[in-house]
Amino acid sequence: MIIRSKAPLRLGLAGGGTDVAPYSDLFGGAILNATISMYAYATIQPRKDNKIVLNSLDKKVKLDYQMAEELPVDGRFDLAKGVYNRVIRDFVKEPLAFELTTFVDAPPGSGLGTSSTLVVAILGAFAEWLNLPLGEYDLAHLAYEIERNDLVMAGGKQDQYAATFGGVNFMEFYKEDKVIVNPLRIKSIYLHELAYNLVLYNTETSRLSSKIIEAQSKNVMKNVSASIEATHNLKQQAIMMKEAILRGDLDKIGEILDYGWQNKKNMAKGITNKMIDEIYETAVKNGATGGKVSGAGGGGFVILYCPDNTRIKVIEALKKFGGDIQRYDFTTQGLITWKL
Repeated sequence: MIIRSKAPLRLGLAGGGTDVAPYSDLFGGAILNATISMYAYATIQPRKDNKIVLNSLDKKVKLDYQMAEELPVDGRFDLAKGVYNRVIRDFVKEPLAFELTTFVDAPPGSGLGTSSTLVVAILGAFAEWLNLPLGEYDLAHLAYEIERNDLVMAGGKQDQYAATFGGVNFMEFYKEDKVIVNPLRIKSIYLHELAYNLVLYNTETSRLSSKIIEAQSKNVMKNVSASIEATHNLKQQAIMMKEAILRGDLDKIGEILDYGWQNKKNMAKGITNKMIDEIYETAVKNGATGGKVSGAGGGGFVILYCPDNTRIKVIEALKKFGGDIQRYDFTTQGLITWKL
């Protein structure tokens, strides 16, 4: 028997950072994101030799263990180990023998939610294999708990829910980890136009999002007014983006992205740097009306809104930075699992 799963990566279009505690607990957060045709994949094959094999094809890491109720969290393939340990503890109560193989279409640190999406894909594969009683909210919340509580990895709440639910969603975040996912019914012509105008540029650099997120959280805890005010504005940006997309006011999207980016830079140090600023300024000079760094900032992918057929001019102008344009489509489905 072979069990497979795939979960989509996402573009965070507005409100990024408002899903991070303690801000979301104190003030409530709001984010608008959309899943794209890039995925995290997981395959489970049961074994009969009392072994656990963890195989990451993209990272070129393969680990072998004797079957056990708990695997050591030691910095090697911890996301997979965290999922396995939690599944055994909460559901199965006895060790399992299997080989887990994973692959992600984007590198770690890309800003597309790769880590959390991989957790969702792995957890989804286990749920398919073991018939675990997990609905969409249950699975997304458990993935969040594994990553944030069990593995103590800094981050927000949006990625697990985006990967599980899929599509374009307006998400609300409240204290005690309460999350409400509001799927948006957007006309297909608006989505096609949005995908045409939004250029996804890979800077070919990575960043450690946890450092930026920790700095952002500390600024809220220390009541740094500039950081908190910027985060308030980003929450309002999510509402602005939702209204613009639903109404088809796509000409406003570049302006809304720029409004968010200018505020995002005030949340914490490290969100931008000289290279990112140069990329952004070059894009604007060649026709882009706004953009942002995907995820926490500091590197990875940059999203640029290029209306009126300016995308080609912008793409040509960005070639000097040595990055690459990532092709994608928006997707409507979230986590998918199946057996062979």
